[in-house]
Amino acid sequence: MRNLADETECYKLFRMTPPMFYRLHDLLVQSYGLKSTSKSNSIEALGMFLWMVGASQSVRQVDNRLQRSVDTVHRNFAKVLKCLVKLAADIIRPVDPDFKTIHRRLQCPRFRPHFNDCIGAIDGTHVEVVVPNDKKVQYLCRKGHTTQNVLAVVDFDMRFTFVLAGWPGSVHDMRVFNDATNKYKERFPYPPLGKYYLVDSGYPNRPGYLAPYKGTKYHLPEFRNSTVPRGMKETFNFAHSSLRNVVERAFGVLKMKWRMLLKVPSYPPAKQTRIIVACMALHNFIRESKLMDKHFDRCDCDEHYVPIEASMSQPCRRDTGVLDEDRDMNKFRDQLANALYKS
Repeated sequence: MRNLADETECYKLFRMTPPMFYRLHDLLVQSYGLKSTSKSNSIEALGMFLWMVGASQSVRQVDNRLQRSVDTVHRNFAKVLKCLVKLAADIIRPVDPDFKTIHRRLQCPRFRPHFNDCIGAIDGTHVEVVVPNDKKVQYLCRKGHTTQNVLAVVDFDMRFTFVLAGWPGSVHDMRVFNDATNKYKERFPYPPLGKYYLVDSGYPNRPGYLAPYKGTKYHLPEFRNSTVPRGMKETFNFAHSSLRNVVERAFGVLKMKWRMLLKVPSYPPAKQTRIIVACMALHNFIRESKLMDKHFDRCDCDEHYVPIEASMSQPCRRDTGVLDEDRDMNKFRDQLANALYKS
């Protein structure tokens, strides 16, 4: 309670301001079944959970700091996790399911009207996990870490609108994407006809999913360290990358705030997956609260700022072949790129 009364300490320990903490607590109690027990009240349980995922504290560290038994810490963590996974089902979804509005980011003269039909971005991120020895090969990503490959759809407010976690790190992004769009048809926010998401070169250029030109300069650091974009393809790729980096920024804020996602402890794989989803629910809750948050504020102040945590444990992208691409979508990309270049 002393930490909750001190705004600075509260943010350091629980990764959110006191008003946001109490708003989250009340929501979990009223709508998602968070309850107090004779050994620990609901405020303490939520504080324990946020401290553990925010500062990546182990059960033993919490036991030592808060003078609670290991069993109590485990129970509190599990019950808050259960509530947050329920919250995730309600909060990780599009604010505008029909995608009728044009986001203010797209109304910038640099992008309008060329990207008026863009509704967000899709990408995968690798979250480092601890797995048993007999599963290490399965979970090894190309960077040599054991990871889960997590697919996310992000809107231009840096909110997650869909997440699929749990796939081993050795699996290609396209396999995760195909699983998301085929197995989770009822939840996946498909783009309406004429609308599209931005994807990077690891995905093919297909209706509803606009990819950059392959074999052409693309990533923002490449443009910052060289001359201005030249030609139609570089001009398009620069604009595409400038918009698509919203997904990298969202992953960066997620991992910068919830440090446990830099290396999830050795819980069972299913629990590790729930922790990832729960942290994404917290991410959306904070974003939707409209209250001050310094991690989001830094990104809002600089549209090109990508927290370094976004690239940690992230292997290099493997491009897909051109044979997977759609001819009509390639034609659409050429038309958009030509209009952008001439504007």
